[in-house]
Amino acid sequence: MERTLLMIKPDATARNVIGRIISMLEENGFKVVAIKSKHFSREEAERFYEVHRDKPFFDDLVNYITSGMVVGIMVERENAVKALRELVGATNPKEARPGTIRAVFGESIERNAVHASDSYENAQRELSFFF
Repeated sequence: MERTLLMIKPDATARNVIGRIISMLEENGFKVVAIKSKHFSREEAERFYEVHRDKPFFDDLVNYITSGMVVGIMVERENAVKALRELVGATNPKEARPGTIRAVFGESIERNAVHASDSYENAQRELSFFF
């Protein structure tokens, strides 16, 4: 079994779709192992997104992710990282496959409802921000 992180972002928590996103996880074979909500400090957000530090959207991303509550969800299943990335869908909700989390709940590239770890190594690092 593999574990990974799904983080529900401030746009989705503000719209009260946390439960609907969790239902999609469970309906797609993920076991919810742990859940924790928090508000990222600027320092935490900068560390969480450090891989994007040199990109032009870094400051906007940090400002956005610190703008409200996020929910970290540790999920488990076989090939969890790959399976979750498929369920989450493309970064741009307009390009996401119908039925994916971002196609259903995303509003824009920035306000795309969720973050999912992109590798096993990053999942371990990102899970440590919540658990």
